[in-house]
Amino acid sequence: MRLCRFDDDRLGVVMGDEVRDVTPVVERLPARRWPFPKGDPLIEALDDLRPAIEAEAKRAPMRPLAQVKLLSPVANPSKIVAAPVNYRRHLEEARADAQIHFQKQVAEIQQIGLFLKATSALVGPSEGVALRYLDRRNDHEVELALVIGKRADRVPAADWARYVAGYAIGLDMTIRGPEERSLRKSVDSYCVVGPWLVTSDEIADPTQLTLSIAVNGEPRQKANTRDLVLGLGTLVELASSFYTLLPGDIILTGTPEGVGPVRPGDVMNAAIDGIGAMRVEVRAA
Repeated sequence: MRLCRFDDDRLGVVMGDEVRDVTPVVERLPARRWPFPKGDPLIEALDDLRPAIEAEAKRAPMRPLAQVKLLSPVANPSKIVAAPVNYRRHLEEARADAQIHFQKQVAEIQQIGLFLKATSALVGPSEGVALRYLDRRNDHEVELALVIGKRADRVPAADWARYVAGYAIGLDMTIRGPEERSLRKSVDSYCVVGPWLVTSDEIADPTQLTLSIAVNGEPRQKANTRDLVLGLGTLVELASSFYTLLPGDIILTGTPEGVGPVRPGDVMNAAIDGIGAMRVEVRAA
């Protein structure tokens, strides 16, 4: 199943080039009062709601996919966890390019671990990326995004798949500079996730997915998740050893070589096997 959030926070099921509006199912979620619990209630209840979503989709009105505004399929992650330099060739290019490393040692992921992006950076593909600090280099980084489906605390690597609700395309946008990663990568709109959530049962082997991005039609990055330095299970194990992962939390698994700058007016087209493709426009903030 492919679930999207679109327009004014409508819930949709994507079928081919159409969206079935299944928003009435959201009314089945339990009422929440302040202080609101952390995590995304829709993702948390997804397994229980799935029969109702599938039934509603059969009778729901249809809209052409091209006519809707696609938001992030996850509305309320408690955190966004990201994996730096998790492809060997990207580590090599980061060490070789002064505009990336800024005279700082680029260490291996086994040494530096993971980092967090602010949840306020999260947008969907139709919202686009609004660049800040235009006098500095702003780069695209395409990644496979994991969406956690249930509470995960100190999960063994072998059990990682049981805790994943689904997958999406992620863009970990980056301002280059000497500051810490989390600051430079947490700008508003610098975390694009979409175009929808593909539930885990739809992806036979997420460790063998080709991902790519082109800017204005020019191919920039292309790799396969089999080339990750730390595999998906190791990433979930590592993240959950430091933080309790909650439903809706997003793990960006790392970007391959070929990162490059984008400027206002550019158009990014990112794709991952089994998930689909998303078009993201770039503008000045």
